[in-house]
Amino acid sequence: MSKKLTETYAAVDLGSNSFHMIVASYADERIKIIDRIKRMTQLASGLDANDMLTEESMLRALICLEEFGQRIREIRRVNVRVVGTNTLRQAKNGKRFIARAHKALGHPIEIISGLEEARLIYLGVAHSVYDNTSKRLVIDIGGGSTELIIGKGFETYKMESHYMGCVNMSRRFFASGNITGNSMQNAILAVRQELETVENTYKKTGWQKAIGSSGTILTINSIVNNKGWSKNGISRNALDKLKDELIRTRSINKLELPGLADNRKPVFGGGVAILCGIFEAFDIERLDVSDGALREGLLYDSIGRLHDRDIRDRTIDELAKRYNIDINQANRVKKTVVQLFRQVADSWKLDRKTDLKYLEWAASLHEIGMAIAHAQHHRHGAYLVANSDMAGFSRQDQFRLALLIRSHRRKLPQDEINLLPTDERPLVIKLTLLLRLAVLLNRSHLNANPPRLSVKVTNKTLRILFPGRWLQKNPLTRADLDSEEDYIKSIQYRLSYSSD
Repeated sequence: MSKKLTETYAAVDLGSNSFHMIVASYADERIKIIDRIKRMTQLASGLDANDMLTEESMLRALICLEEFGQRIREIRRVNVRVVGTNTLRQAKNGKRFIARAHKALGHPIEIISGLEEARLIYLGVAHSVYDNTSKRLVIDIGGGSTELIIGKGFETYKMESHYMGCVNMSRRFFASGNITGNSMQNAILAVRQELETVENTYKKTGWQKAIGSSGTILTINSIVNNKGWSKNGISRNALDKLKDELIRTRSINKLELPGLADNRKPVFGGGVAILCGIFEAFDIERLDVSDGALREGLLYDSIGRLHDRDIRDRTIDELAKRYNIDINQANRVKKTVVQLFRQVADSWKLDRKTDLKYLEWAASLHEIGMAIAHAQHHRHGAYLVANSDMAGFSRQDQFRLALLIRSHRRKLPQDEINLLPTDERPLVIKLTLLLRLAVLLNRSHLNANPPRLSVKVTNKTLRILFPGRWLQKNPLTRADLDSEEDYIKSIQYRLSYSSD
């Protein structure tokens, strides 16, 4: 039996405090980590009072990304994923930084929601500490946000992302560089207030084991174990001793704890306060620790996408069921759009996996807006897709998908198309034209299949050849094609059709 080809993958996590990169090989359904790189970039510390990233903080991050880019230069682009989290969600000039980061790294950056971040964190922990019998509460304290997830095996039951991280909490309560009993208590109280709305629902769901991940918790675990306060995890008593030690030392710069790096000291107080607040809120007596986190989850998710285990497919199916979409009509449109895509993919240089996925998803959800109203349902549908929590989708993914749904009928929204990065616009327009044509050919909602037509394209022209006398027998479709010809003139494309 021949051995399967080994592929190399990379996952990059642009966190609020640190940037992480993990590189792994994949063969015979096994993953082997071959490299890890971590850099403390402290991106969140570069946010000014107006939520703008300073030039200094951006340059610091870009230097790191150039280094990462050199390491992954030879890896197939489709095998590399890069995600940005809370700070890039928050930064008002985030788009400007992302464009520069793309250039420095050589790969696009996806901005993910807090809930998507939580899902990927849980996936990373679940693969690192597998247990399909017990419910686990997973806690991840990042630089700008804290994620709380309850799950079992690889399935999640509850997920929350809270805007409190070691960086913003340290700046809020310990900006002077001092940690006092009052400032620590105020910070813990703020954490309890943040968790107040989810505390009872999480307790009702319950869990058998609590697990922590990422830098802050790994550092706390290292300290309390090195000090002999706890063994193989973080006990409540050990965490209290650590809190008391911070208050006793008072000055952040004077902290001398085994396992605490100098570059983590400025944000350590906020991280300890968050964990103390979580222990109090959820009555935790002991926290186990996992090496797996967001980047590992991203790695497993990426490999799943390329090996027919894409969570996004399930997300689309769940949305279709939730909004009671006419599945038969969706499947008719999907079948037609696949037929059209295969005829033009080479001429238009479309990716037969990635680009076709977007078209199939858009076909599945193109009538989702009907759940609100038939009138303007393409607009309603775009809003629902753009603003729903969609597991597996980045913000950019959702915007592209929403734009396809928004554009599948009537006038094309040029202003919204122009919100895309310049290099993405031609691709999205081409996918939109194929979706519009598939919807048009199935407008009657009848079970009868549309004709096996032939489509040929040049750069900005679609030529459609219908069989025999089909057009003469379907004058409504011919009228729809005449209207469509006028619509797409607005974006400098041309449609022509005839019979063979």
